[in-house]
This record gives sequence, C-alpha cells and structure tokens, in this order.
Amino acid sequence: MSELAQDLQTKGHQVTVLTTTPHYNDEPEAAERQPLQPYWGHRVQESELNGIRVLHVYAAPKGSRVWSRALDYARYHALGTLLGVLAVERPDVLLAPSPPLTIGLQAWLLGVLRRAPFVYNVQEIYPDIAVKLGVLRNRALIGAMERAEQFIYRRAARISVISEWFRRALTAKQVPADKLSVIANFVDTDFVRPAARANTFCEERGLEDKFTVLYAGNIGLTQGFETVLETAQQLASVQQIQFLIVGGGARREWLAQRLVERQVPNVTLLPYQPRSRVPEIYASADLCLVPMKAGTARDTFPSKVYTIMAAGRGVVASAEPDTELAWVVGQAGCGWVVPPDDASALSDAVQYAYAHRGELLERGARGRTYVVAHHSREAIAQQYDELIREVVARRRK
Repeated sequence: MSELAQDLQTKGHQVTVLTTTPHYNDEPEAAERQPLQPYWGHRVQESELNGIRVLHVYAAPKGSRVWSRALDYARYHALGTLLGVLAVERPDVLLAPSPPLTIGLQAWLLGVLRRAPFVYNVQEIYPDIAVKLGVLRNRALIGAMERAEQFIYRRAARISVISEWFRRALTAKQVPADKLSVIANFVDTDFVRPAARANTFCEERGLEDKFTVLYAGNIGLTQGFETVLETAQQLASVQQIQFLIVGGGARREWLAQRLVERQVPNVTLLPYQPRSRVPEIYASADLCLVPMKAGTARDTFPSKVYTIMAAGRGVVASAEPDTELAWVVGQAGCGWVVPPDDASALSDAVQYAYAHRGELLERGARGRTYVVAHHSREAIAQQYDELIREVVARRRK
C-alpha cells in the first residue's frame, strides 16, 4: 500500500494515509527513513513518505492477547475517523483495504461525514476465511460480520478484488457485477530480480552448498506449517536439502517450539528481515514454498508468489486445483501444485525439483517473464489510477 500510495502521488493524486504506528515486524531502517513526530501527543503521530502525509494512531506492539488487539482496533477506528474529519482536507475518494472488515465500516462513515465515495479493496474475504480456519465459531458473531460485509458491499462505490476467483465469490454473494473490478496485487520487478546465489545473506547462513527450500513471509493461520515440518522430517536423510523459514506472525512462537520439540536439523527459522534484504534472501533460494492450508486458497491469495516469480525462482504451491493460486502457477509454468496438507506430495515435489535442477531453472525463468508482463508495479498502479478517476468523475456528474 505504501508503494501504491507513492505511485498514485506520482500520477497526480494528493494522497493522505490514515494508519497505525508500526506495531509488528519492527524495521529500524524504515523508522530512520520515516521518523514519527507527535501530532496529538502520544496517541497520534505524523510522518512523511516521499511527500505523502501519514497520520498514525498509536497501537501497542502486536502480541497474542486478543482483547488487547481488539482495543487497538477500536482506538484506531475512533481516532482515525476523528482524524479523517478534523485533520485531513476533504477527500474526493477514499481507498479502504481490508482486512480487517471494520475498515470498510470506517470508510463508509468517513464517506458520509466528508461526502466522499469509497473504494473497498478486498485482500481476503471475511468472515469466510476466519470461519474456515475455525477462528470464528460463534454463530451470532458470524451473522453480525456477514451483515456488516453485505452492508459494506452495498455502500461502496466500487469494490476492487485481487483475483478473478474473488470476483466470482462476491458475485455469488449477490454483489452487482458492474461494481466489481479485478486488480491484482503487484510486485516491484525492479527491486526483486533474478540474482546469483553467491551473496552476503547466503554466506552468512552457510547455504552455499545447500539446496535451499525457502518460505518467506507471514507465519500465520492460513499456512500449513505442520505439513512443512513433516516434509522436512521425511527429507532429513537428504543432507543437501535445507529448509529456510523467514518471517513473523501469529504462529511463529508455535513453530519455534515445534522445531525444538521435534529437533528438525534441516529447518532454519529466522525472524523478519529488513526489506532491503529481500532480494538476496530470494536469491539464496533454489526453490520456494507457498504452503496453504486446505480451503484457504479460495478466500485469500498469497501475493508472495509474485515475489518468488520476480526473483526467477521455481515454486511449489499447496492448493486445490480450482483456485487462483493453482491457476497462476499453471499459467506461468513456474512450478508445481500439490494438494494442501499432504506432506508426501510436498516431499515428492521438493525431491523432483532437487533432482531436476535444469527444469527448475527454466520454470523460474518462465515465472519472471509472466510476472513482468502481468503484475508489474506500473501496470497495477495504472489500473488503480483509472478506477479512482472513474469513481470521482461519476460522483461529480
């Protein structure tokens, strides 16, 4: 979103961002690049990103306490709405990325108070994905969230979804087709490029002589790390294969504990790394994983697959065949798709890639070609620019 904001600014829009203070995956480099200054004391701070004004509502460092996080959400929505009324020039349009679902409600309220339409950007379909993961079980709460979801869909001027499969899902929820726009997420193909494995990160981690199988990103509820661990155990006898997991998230501590309990020597777990190291992290890999749990690939799309493709690395994705993730990997010819939650199938795919390095390199190259053609930063920013201008023009008629 920060990159999109900068691209929209370049295209002539005046952009203001309402968000929280950084509260997880702390990155000192980013803090130095974009220092925060008091605005409404400690509760609201202000920063600037390449000419873009950013207002931050305080949020405590992210932890596992559900009620603490809920309080932070409530504080953000209350103060963020107040900022949108009192501290920001009246907007022509609001862009509201979700999750959380409540961002859509905030956008509607701000739109009413400031007489501006809002575009609702669906990154994950809620509450569907939370229900499938078993996070939401209370029927009354599920019903309330479904009613909120439908309310947001009705009130949004337009709804942008990140995949064709999402468009179909929302159409099935009776959202009018002319309200939906498919705009995929993008990857900065200039920042992430194919590069040689011989780099500082690779040397620091002693990966030069290893066949490195990488997962980099959110260690959350939608990824099947149980399957990854079982796969690593199945391949423990192949000494050259090393699994590398880099990132943070809700299940990182769980994963760290399992690695200690099971003593899996061919798995290395590293914390979230600065963004500046992303290109060399991917360059250090031979093969990358996108290990989705059963059912989750229908309600979310792991955009990290685009980063993998930009880096020119082959991918093994765990997903059902009738999902966008499987379709993208098939269309690009950049890797293999295996059934989710199936350690034997994942193990077979990793071993095949290990044994067929030439084919693996070819698949990585095809992925790079595909992502440059279809998911470059410039192409996607242009689609958002056109959508926003269309919404504003329609409003002014």
